[in-house]
Order: sequence, then structure tokens, then C-alpha cells
Amino acid sequence: MSQIASQTQRILVSALQSTATDIHFSPYQENVPVHFRVHGKRIYHSSLTVQTYQKMLSYLKFVSGMDIGEIKRPQNGTLPFRNGADTFSLRLSTLPVTGNESLAIRVLPQSQHLPLEQLFLFPSQHAKIKQWLLQRNGVILLTGPTGSGKTTTLYALVQSVLSHHSYQAITLEDPIEKDLNNIIQVQVNERAGITYDAGLKAALRHDPDVIMVGEIRDYQTARFAFQAAQTGHLVISTIHAKNAFGTVLRLKDMGIAQSTLEQTLISIASQQLVTLTCGPHLPSRAAIVEIMEKEILSKALRNIPPEEQPSFQSFAKLRRRAYAYGFIDDNETL
Repeated sequence: MSQIASQTQRILVSALQSTATDIHFSPYQENVPVHFRVHGKRIYHSSLTVQTYQKMLSYLKFVSGMDIGEIKRPQNGTLPFRNGADTFSLRLSTLPVTGNESLAIRVLPQSQHLPLEQLFLFPSQHAKIKQWLLQRNGVILLTGPTGSGKTTTLYALVQSVLSHHSYQAITLEDPIEKDLNNIIQVQVNERAGITYDAGLKAALRHDPDVIMVGEIRDYQTARFAFQAAQTGHLVISTIHAKNAFGTVLRLKDMGIAQSTLEQTLISIASQQLVTLTCGPHLPSRAAIVEIMEKEILSKALRNIPPEEQPSFQSFAKLRRRAYAYGFIDDNETL
């Protein structure tokens, strides 16, 4: 193995040992600092010379299927990686900067399949979300910022459904972040004409019981997802919004009719991750969830904010509750 390949492997293994979700290479004039994102925080790891970084970048672009000669346009690539018995998919992204390219690597574990009950801080929230999976049709939406664990929860929901029912399940993803057993996974590829909209139309011809849409990004995808639910399918997807009530506003801004939302939308779960006080080194994280269903959701669809309803557990209430139980420190309550 070449010196550059060995140095690259050491950085990747160090990131995995730190349970990093992302690796950032940020080139400046004289050096290239390397940072890991661990439990949501960006941590400095090491620094490379510009010359070493350029060789490492060329190596990573080559092995991940990118064009080594292209430096003026953003590129994306994927790379399988093994560390001992664990397998990972690395998603690489380059971005042109003055005189160089920056590189970000998203680390996606492939062999780690967390069950649904291990994702949430409060067991009552897990139990409530699991009840939604008993529905045979309708839309379940997960929302939250990037890095909040939406996709992990999405996979766990689909796997939970299939562990209890012999369903035909199809996913549409951009990109496919983890290989799942007994599920038809479709990679969205807009250059090849496989958009979310086209993929959903094709998926319906495969007689699915459950459809997982990686992300609702626009009106066309939202419209077709709700149409699929109205014709007897359970649709589970993510959407970007600030909180649970913001998801309703986002869907209305996309043009989804009030009547469609009332008839089809089962529930909304807006997710945030909190760092648990279970040790000084690499503390674990768990999800807290703003849940809107039934009466709370019905009122939210009529533009009544859920905060006006005493039974609604907002993120602020959930953080105070977690602090009272000793799960988090006071910094996490802010």
C-alpha cells in the first residue's frame, strides 16, 4: 500500500474509532486541518500539508469513482470501507474553493442496525411511534435538521414494520445510505430520469404495501406521496422543517390541500438528538421527539399551534424533563 493510501486509511480508521459521522478537510493557503464531527460537535483531529492533501484528494477521488481531472465543479462519490468486522459506506463530496477543493466525507455504518426501541430517550415515545405502524395506509412524516437522526429512524421504522408483517416494501432514496434485507431499494438518479416522482410511479406498479421516500423535497414528490397513501399504501418519509408544527406549514406552502392533509396524514415526529450524561468520554446520544397526532394534529392543521395544547410535549418541555431525570446536563436544556 502506498504512503498516501496508508495515511488516508489511518485517518479513516481514527474517525471510525471516534464514532465520527463526518470528516472535514478544509484547505487553506499553508495547511489543511482535518476535523471529525462526533456527537454533533466538530473536533480537530490533525493537519496536513497542502501537497499531502492534494495527493490524498486525488487518491480518494480515484477510488470513489470521481473525475481526478475535474477541479472546477462539485463532485460526489461513494467508497465502501471495512474496519475489522464492521462495514461502512463513505459518501464523498468535493467543493471548489480558491486554488483547491475542499472535501467532506459522510460515514454511513452498514453493519449497525439499531432497533427502534434503542433510538429514543423516552420509552413512551417509542411505544407511541410503534403504534403508527399498525396503519395500513396514510403518511407518517419525520422531520428535523441535518444530522438529527431522521434517516436512522426511517430505516428502523421500515424494518420494524417488516419484522411483524409480510409486506412488500419499496424505498426511494438519494442516495441509498444502507443496504436493507428483504426490501426493494431504488436509487434516485435524476440524470438518468429516475426522479422521486418517476420512481414513485414505477414503485406503485410493484404492488407495495409500504413505500419509504427518502425525502419530500418539492410539491411533485409530496403530491404523489399523498396520492399513494390515499390509494391504500403506508408511506413513510422525511421532510425538512424546524419543528412539528413547521412541518404542517411547509406542506401547505408546497400546495398540499387542507382536505388531503386531514384525510391522509397520520402523524408527524420532529426529532432532535441530546447528549446523555453517561460518561466523560464519547457520551452517547438519544432522540427526543415532538409528536403530533390525532387531536393535536387535527388542530394544527386548522392553524392552532400545538404549544397552546397542554398535552403537547415541545422540545423545551422534553429537555426539562430529561434534565429532571438526570439524563442530560443543564447545557442541553438551552
